[in-house]
Amino acid sequence: MRVGIGYDVHPLMKGRKLILGGVEIPFEKGLGGHSDADVLAHAIIDALLGAAALPDIGNYFPPDDPLYENISSMVLLERVKELLSLEGWQIINIDATIVAERPRLSFFIDLMKEHISQALGIDIGQLGIKATTTERLGFVGREEGVAAYAVTLVESYAVDNTGTALNRA
Repeated sequence: MRVGIGYDVHPLMKGRKLILGGVEIPFEKGLGGHSDADVLAHAIIDALLGAAALPDIGNYFPPDDPLYENISSMVLLERVKELLSLEGWQIINIDATIVAERPRLSFFIDLMKEHISQALGIDIGQLGIKATTTERLGFVGREEGVAAYAVTLVESYAVDNTGTALNRA
């Protein structure tokens, strides 16, 4: 078993949608970035890649590649799940925290869990998501951006050359 940690941050800006955990959140600003800028999904991706000792999100989905412009981070999560499977890793659990002063996110957590668990092909009970503020401190407190942290546990299993599990429980 291996543990990975991920972190991501994107600036809040007008004219963009606020997408967190694959859910569009009603808000006057969205997150700036090349893809949909879903900081929660990106933190989870980096945690998963880190646990498998693979390069970070930018290596697989470069921010200057037009192929990933405005792409849904749920698609990126699906691709990371496929990569982990080919490398012989299965996800045991994920715990993540979104850090945002506004908007209030608690109403959207269950839907985020549904979207992410579906994209990763895991049971919703393997995924914890929380939201917190910084009590108006720092760039998040000034509502300049949103951040997310994620920790994940993965387990290795033997695979054949097609990525099919040989000893998966």
